[in-house]
Amino acid sequence: MAFARVACRAQVGLAAPLVQVEVSLAPGLPAFCIVGLPAMVVREAKERVRAALLNSKFEFPAGRITVNLAPADLPKEGGRFDLPIAIGVLLASRQLDGERPDASAAACEFYGELGLTGELKPVPGLLPAAVQARRAGHDLIVPRANAAEAYVAAPRRVRPADHLLDVCEHLSGGRLLGAHGAPAVCADGGAVRGASAARLDLADVRGQAHAKRALLIAAAGAHSLLLIGPPGCGTSMLAQRLPGLLPPLTESEALEVASIAAVSAAGFGGAAHAVRPFRAPHHSTTVPALVGGGARARPGEVSLAHRGVLFLDELPEFGRGVLEALREPLETGVIQVARAALQTQYPAEFQLIAAMNPCPCGGRGDPQRCCRCTPALVRRYHSRLSGPLLDRLDLQVEVPRLAAEEFDAPPGAAPDSATAAQLVDRARALQLGRAGLCNARLAEAQAGRWCVPDPAGRRVLETAMRRFKLSGRARSRVLRVARTIADLEERPVIGAAHVGEALTLRCLDRAAPGG
Repeated sequence: MAFARVACRAQVGLAAPLVQVEVSLAPGLPAFCIVGLPAMVVREAKERVRAALLNSKFEFPAGRITVNLAPADLPKEGGRFDLPIAIGVLLASRQLDGERPDASAAACEFYGELGLTGELKPVPGLLPAAVQARRAGHDLIVPRANAAEAYVAAPRRVRPADHLLDVCEHLSGGRLLGAHGAPAVCADGGAVRGASAARLDLADVRGQAHAKRALLIAAAGAHSLLLIGPPGCGTSMLAQRLPGLLPPLTESEALEVASIAAVSAAGFGGAAHAVRPFRAPHHSTTVPALVGGGARARPGEVSLAHRGVLFLDELPEFGRGVLEALREPLETGVIQVARAALQTQYPAEFQLIAAMNPCPCGGRGDPQRCCRCTPALVRRYHSRLSGPLLDRLDLQVEVPRLAAEEFDAPPGAAPDSATAAQLVDRARALQLGRAGLCNARLAEAQAGRWCVPDPAGRRVLETAMRRFKLSGRARSRVLRVARTIADLEERPVIGAAHVGEALTLRCLDRAAPGG
């Protein structure tokens, strides 16, 4: 009986557990059996492997072939196991020598779907496997179409191949596969953000000084922001310019963003994933689409917006269940996706920017429009947003309609995106040096240490809590925002002015809807 073992990895969420493809050849009636919880597409691999070997001029072994995908209790999906199964069959049947020191099969991981003639086809979700392979010190032999994706995580260990014969020549020493050349994703955040800022500049938004100030504070502290204004007031323009204010992605953050995209339905998208993501789902989106789900528990919008911005326009039009599902990731930065056969966890550390009208018709408080909404209708409209969700929105800002003459006025003293980004960088550097994370992400113990106002600021906050009946969570959010305002001014202590400005940026606490 002949035996061979080849390494590969499965894909479970963002995890990539090691799978040992064990091939045993034994005498007996011809049979080809794959065990180890294979999905249907994996069981069908035996026909693709048989045709690929025969069309590549190899002999298909007679007798009983047993392929075990260990560990046996881990579900296996996808066509990524075709190539390791084929290599295992060739090694076990002694048609291939994989023990050469410079190209040992034991030091490699193999991925790829086989065509019937032996060509290698790309497989989805390869980036998490490449991350783990680099940590294990293994080379990756992958289809050439996957080389750019694998290069992001393991630039010096990727060996792209076009055909099964190329892999066999590499293992036998006939012609070694060369390392992949240039990276597909560049984590040069400065260049990325510069391009984004030049494309969408904060200076393009006329007027709205109060809203621009709120956007600057939100960017500096990673705070969530709700913009309330009539149609056409510029809420969408403001939200779209937030990524241009944020610091560039670090190398590790860019790898996180690319890994989530790689396992999503859209797949890896090259250099686009070096930019902070900006996701804007329609208000008809479902809970599984937002938080993740499906048969394979794919990531949803909150995870695809990880390290970036999630923009929800027309916030009250989203389903109540969809909005309530935001509470967990807003608080913890992760989302649990549980299905009958699979449970996984995805990161969801996004910055929420939402927009809504002041009333169903959008004319409430607008001197240029006549609002016919009754107070009861306005209260019903606002009641679609629960109190716990509103408490988690750090900034709530009214955005009025601009007068006609303001559109022709010069931009004024408001900063452009480049200037605002410099202020954000300095503020975030203070936060990271002080606590290691942004103010909006501080735990309660950290907030109790770093977000302490002076006596005057404490008196302002206590008065506001009694007058507006703020909850404990709202109080904590106000202090975090005040800390960010102080950081923008590079002040070590939170003063009364900082607390006062933070309170003015929570308009829904000051007036009951419909009042």
